[in-house]
Amino acid sequence: MSVAFRHYDPPSLGDRLRNAQAMTQPLMLQIIDKACRRFPSLGQSERTARVMRLIDAEAWTDAALTLMELELPLWRVRRIAYDEGEWHCALSRKRELPDWLDAAVEGCHDDLAIALLSAFVEVQALAVEASRPSVPNVRPAPDSLYEPVACENFS
Repeated sequence: MSVAFRHYDPPSLGDRLRNAQAMTQPLMLQIIDKACRRFPSLGQSERTARVMRLIDAEAWTDAALTLMELELPLWRVRRIAYDEGEWHCALSRKRELPDWLDAAVEGCHDDLAIALLSAFVEVQALAVEASRPSVPNVRPAPDSLYEPVACENFS
C-alpha cells in the first residue's frame, strides 16, 4: 500500500458521506486529505488552486467534478440522474460501452456533490485494492504431507 493511502479508510469515509445532510468545507477537506494523492502535487498547482477557490465559494458540485478530473484522469462521469429525491451518479472508465457491459461505480445521495464524491471514494477504494499484489510476497511453507504426483496418461 502506498504512503498516500496508508491512512485512507474507505468504509469510514463512505459512511461519513452517507450520513452527511449536506456538503461542508470540513467534509470536503477531509475527503481531499484522506482520499486524494494527486491533489498536493506541485505540478498541479493551477488545478489545486481552482479546487480550493471552488471550495471557498461553496460550489460543491463544481469542486467535486474538478477534483475527480484531477484525481481520476481515466474515469469519466457516465450518468447523473435524479430519481425520487435522490441523485444517482455513475463513474466509468469506458463510458462508450452499453450499461450492461460496463463496470461502473455508483454513488447516491440527496445532495448531488455528496453523490459524486461517494462514487469518487468508491473508485479510490478500488485503486487501493488494485495496488495490492495479487500473489503473496513470501511463499507458504510446503505441507509435510504434500508430495507431487505425475498423473499424465500418454497412451
